[in-house]
Amino acid sequence: MQDMDTPATVLVVDDEREVADLYAASLDGEYAVQTAYSGEEALELLVFEPDVVLLDRRMPGLSGTEVLEEIRARDADVRVAMVSGVEPDFDVVEMPFDDYLVKPVGPTDLGELVERLLVLDRFEEKRVELSSKRVTRNVLEVEKTDAELEASEEYARLVEEIQRLEAEIDRLKSRLGDRYPQVAAPN
Repeated sequence: MQDMDTPATVLVVDDEREVADLYAASLDGEYAVQTAYSGEEALELLVFEPDVVLLDRRMPGLSGTEVLEEIRARDADVRVAMVSGVEPDFDVVEMPFDDYLVKPVGPTDLGELVERLLVLDRFEEKRVELSSKRVTRNVLEVEKTDAELEASEEYARLVEEIQRLEAEIDRLKSRLGDRYPQVAAPN
């Protein structure tokens, strides 16, 4: 997950240099962008821990599918979108990407894609935090009396934090729309 004080990092991976450079240029300025022109080069650049990888599917050498498999095998904390001229078919069922766009992709769509993936990352982070705080609240509610809970400033702060997180998650959900079904699942 990116630090909120620094721009998110995006790794653009495409064997067509013109396409990769065009995507990088459209994102540069808003994000810290790196470009890889092969699957092998993409895996080397993963050491810089990008927040988002935009990955072409069909490349010579290591394909985008193989790069995606390696990214997931490394358990890298990164959102991956396939940006490919390959129309998705049922073979995508087993591919662990976060989003998929079919080329041609314009600068607006590309920017919106990166932003959605960053919001999705923040949503997931906040959902985990909320779950932890709810468990803490539930433990206290089982172990303490109502009078003890009412008298506790810590408990009151915990309840306020849970409410704040729930509101933030709702805002993030609305920004994501219905593109990510896992977001609509119950908290």
